[in-house]
This record gives sequence, C-alpha cells and structure tokens, in this order.
Amino acid sequence: MKATIRLKMIIFFLLVIILTGLTATLVGVHLIGDRIVKQAQKKVRFDLNTAREIYKEKTREVETSIRLTALRFFIKNAILKHDIKSLEKELKKISNIESLDFLTLTDKDGTVILRANNPELFGDTLAHDEILEKVINQEKIVAATQIFPEKKLLLENEKLPKQARIEFIITPKARKRLEQEETSGMVIKAAAPVFDYEGKLIGVLYGGILLNRNFEIVDKIKDIVYRRETYKGKDIGTATIFQDDLRISTNVKTIDGERAIGTRVSEEVYDQVLIKGNPWIHRAFVVNNWYITAYEPIKNINDELIGILYVGILEEEFTDMQRDTLWTFLLITFAGIIVSFAISYFLGNSIVRPIKCLVSASHYLASGDLSHRVECKSKDEFAELGSTFNFMADSIKERDQKLMEYTKQKIMKSERLAIVGQLAAGVAHEINNPLGSILIYSSLILEDLPADSPEKENLQKIVEQTTRCKKIVRGLLDFSRQTEPEMKQDDIHHVIEDVLSLVKNQSLFQNVKITKKYADTLPNIMFDKAKIQQVFVNILLNAVESMEGLGELTIETGYSADEKFINVNFTDTGYGIKKKNMKKIFDPFFSAIHKSDSTGLGLSISYGIIKKHKGNINVVSEAGQGSTFIISLPIEEQNG
Repeated sequence: MKATIRLKMIIFFLLVIILTGLTATLVGVHLIGDRIVKQAQKKVRFDLNTAREIYKEKTREVETSIRLTALRFFIKNAILKHDIKSLEKELKKISNIESLDFLTLTDKDGTVILRANNPELFGDTLAHDEILEKVINQEKIVAATQIFPEKKLLLENEKLPKQARIEFIITPKARKRLEQEETSGMVIKAAAPVFDYEGKLIGVLYGGILLNRNFEIVDKIKDIVYRRETYKGKDIGTATIFQDDLRISTNVKTIDGERAIGTRVSEEVYDQVLIKGNPWIHRAFVVNNWYITAYEPIKNINDELIGILYVGILEEEFTDMQRDTLWTFLLITFAGIIVSFAISYFLGNSIVRPIKCLVSASHYLASGDLSHRVECKSKDEFAELGSTFNFMADSIKERDQKLMEYTKQKIMKSERLAIVGQLAAGVAHEINNPLGSILIYSSLILEDLPADSPEKENLQKIVEQTTRCKKIVRGLLDFSRQTEPEMKQDDIHHVIEDVLSLVKNQSLFQNVKITKKYADTLPNIMFDKAKIQQVFVNILLNAVESMEGLGELTIETGYSADEKFINVNFTDTGYGIKKKNMKKIFDPFFSAIHKSDSTGLGLSISYGIIKKHKGNINVVSEAGQGSTFIISLPIEEQNG
C-alpha cells in the first residue's frame, strides 16, 4: 500500500500523541505531586512573610502607644511634681484604652514609680532589665519580644500569671521535658524615655501585652492570609505563636474543636528552628491533620531564640488537586489521541501547502516586516485562515503604532514626575538649612528676652511660622513620597482662622470679600494641623486666582448628611471649571487656571493629604458660575 501523506500524518500524529501522553502520564505520576507541594511551600513561605509583618505591626502598635504616652505633659509634670495620684488615674485610663496588659513608669535610674495595673508595688529597681537598660543608655525607644518569669508577671499585673500558666499536653514526636507546665509568659514590650522640658531624661515608661492565650495576632493572620476559608469543614490555614516549643497562642484545633494550647512542636522542628536558628518549611502532621508548614524563630532584643512563629496550609486540598489534575491530564491525553486521528485523517494533503504559506508569512512577521500578507488561492477554510492572518497582521501593525505612541506619552509623563521628585528633594535640602538657622537663632533670642518685652510676641510668631515653613517644605515631598499624617485633636475653626490670618494681608486678597458661616457645635477632630493648613492654603489660593483677585469667598463649616464627617466648604465667584476638566482636576500637572507659574500639583497634593486622613475632597462647579470645594474629615477618628 502506498504510504500517502494522509497516512503518514495519521501515523505520525498518533505516535506523537500516544508517546507524549504515555510519557507525560508516567512522569506526571511522580512529578505532579512534588510540583504541587513545592507550589504550596512557596505560598506558605509568602504567608510566613505576611505573618511576620502582622507580628511586627502589633509590635509597632505597642511601641507607638508607649512613645506617644511618654510625650504627654502629665507624665513629665507627675515626675517633676511627684503627683502620683493623678498619674495613676491617667495611666490606668491609657492602659485600658490601648489594651495593654501592663504599663509602668520608672525614674531615670530604673526605680519603679508606678505600675498602672498594680499600683501597690513600687520602689523596686529594673535597671538591669535588658530593654530598660538600653533605653536609659541610649535615650531612645526600644520594642522587642521578651520572656517574663511568673514573679515578674505578678509584679506587673495580678491577673497575668493565671493567663500565662499553661499545662503541657502530651504531643507525639515532641522532645522530652521534665516540666509539666509553663508558668512564665511571652510578652511584646516597648519602653520609651521620658524627658523634662529641657530635654533631660527623667524617667522611662514601658508597657506591653502578654501573648499567652492572646489570639489577636494569630486570628488576624488567619483573617488576612487565609480569609477564614475552609475545605471539607476544616480551616485551610492556621497560625501559631510558640514560647520555646509550647503553643501559647494558636488557631490550630484539636479533635474536640478546642484551640490546641499546651501542645508542643516536634523535636525535629525544635532542633532546626530553636537550636540552629533556621526557618523550617516542610509538610508536617500538626495535632490531627497534615499541613504544609513554615516555622521561623522569634528572638529577643539580644538575638536569643525564645519562640517560634508558625503558619500552615491544609495539605488535603493539594493532594485532592494532585489527583484531579492527574485524571484530567489522562482524559486530555485520550481526547488528544481521538482529535489528532480525526484531524489528520480529514486534512491530509491539503494541509501542507497552506501551512507552508502561513509559516513563511509568520517568519516575515516575526522578523518585523508587518507589511507582508498571505496569498492563498484556495477557496476553503485555509483561505479564511489566510484572511484572518492578514487581519491579525493589520491589527498588530496598528496596535504597534498605538503602543509606541502610548509608551512615548508615558515616558514623557514619567520624566516629568521624576523632575518634580528631584525638585522637591532639592527644595527640601536647600531650604531646610536656612530655615533651621532662622529657627535656632530666633529661639535663642526669644529665650534671652525678658517676659514683658514688646518684641517677644513678634519673635514668637517668627519661631512658629519658621517651624511651620519647615513642615511645609517637608510637605513638598508628599507628592513623590507619601508620609503618614501626625494626628492630633484640634478645632477645625482654629486652623481656618490661622490660614486666613496668613493670607488675608496679601495683595491678592485685598479686593476679596471673605464671608464666614461657621457651625456652632462642631467637635474637635483628629488631623495633622500643618497638612490641613497646606490643603486650605491651596484651596484659598486657587479660589482667589479663579476670581482674579476680585469677588466673594464664602467659607462654611458643618456636618455631612450622615453626620460622620465635618465638611468645610470653600465657595468662590470665579469663572468655574469646564465640565470636560472635572475628572482631571485632581490629576498631577493639570491646572484649570492656565497661569505660567502654576505647577498643577497643588490640588493633587491636597487630594493625597485628605485621603491620608481617610476623608474626601470633592468639587461642584459650572463654567462661569464659580466653584465649591468640599473638604470632608471624619469625626470618629478622634476616638480611634
């Protein structure tokens, strides 16, 4: 029998599909499982990174609470005036608000002045505490994980020893220990120096939380990383904090559905993580299920290994995926054999020439010749394929041109953004130094003036405005690198008046009538005064420039419709904003004023500042009818 092309194609396609399918199936049986496990290990490694950041975030929260409290005036005054009674009341209040398990104040030598949660015990020295000793020597805030023995827990808070005490539960493959229970506790602790009004160290404030039976961190890891997902009724992901080899905080469940507090890590993991100090990423049997796990050591301030941070993914989901993938692969291979037989049988000789034509055209296209087109004389489906190929070539050519133009525009915009970033950095560097000199010399002169000197008020304004200028210079960098606002509680009306006092004497404002419509009962809210001043100045300048220095500017304050925000409305009688520009008004470099000295960054920076405050900035305007900028700042943040 003559070996036709069609027969050759049938034999060739079947041999390729059968050999490839069988080889892939045999190899896949051995490799698919391993690849899935590696993928799971890669995921759990990233999950461990996230868990570490959540743990660090909690440490930073404690550090921030202690740092801000140490700056409070009542602590300085209490130490200087020995006013322990009022100090006790305030520290207890702060301890409750910040959910701290202990909060203690010592003098500059480490002698306890007051324990907020155990005020009866004081006078003992903590000078040799590893964290306090570092704070006293360096006069800087320090935060770290630390082990508190039972006696120290009792000193700080009578409730802590009971919370810390955990009985050991017999755990297979765990190392042998003579103890039957753990009485010490693992804490996240932060300590900050307290300075007097002359900047001298007068005390140390420290506080923190006990991690034993505190499930906030592990449950947050579970919520963020695994979104509380389950598989066949089981949690997909779990997290644990170990003190030494003991589970003290976990969402791993026992068979009874209880948290597995008191169970211990295997000796293999213990040796790798707590003896050698290395991470351990592998499959492991955790309490009652197999997991793909990741462990890493937790260290104290002296880099001593004191615990373990763990995350794990349920392995059952991946083994089921392995089995399903294998079956799917086999079915696809079988289907491929059938489809290949049918295709090779019906196409035969007619497939060779059109394929060569398409291959040749593809080579031209790949080499960059987008003008080459396929010429097929047949009138079957290959002619349609050739037309489609030509249409694809036309589309690629058109898309290539559009992409080049788009890329060019993006590069130009990126260069402009880079120039702005360099300009902001240069301004900060060049202006900060002379501003710093002005601030230092004016402060020195102010200190030397007698209390009744008529020049004192003017110098005080110089100091205040120079300080504000330094903050404004720092604010120039907000567009290139966002910074978190320094939130403090204040009256929004005070900020408006401060801004008006700065700009009202400028020549641009001389022919502008300013009308104030303030609400009477607005509460104080949390915001960064300097940054909000910057926003108000930008809005005021834009409004006056829009009116070309002549018109009426109305400033109105009040509640939002849902009473969750305070609104500050700036309404001008200028020429307004065209409808086509409304969506671009907060874009960088866009300016509706069309002045040569306008950078187009003012509203963009203001927008970023308000968003950092979790607020909103909106504009209502029609061409020729003036504009109203609405600044909304949240009320509830003052309690957060």
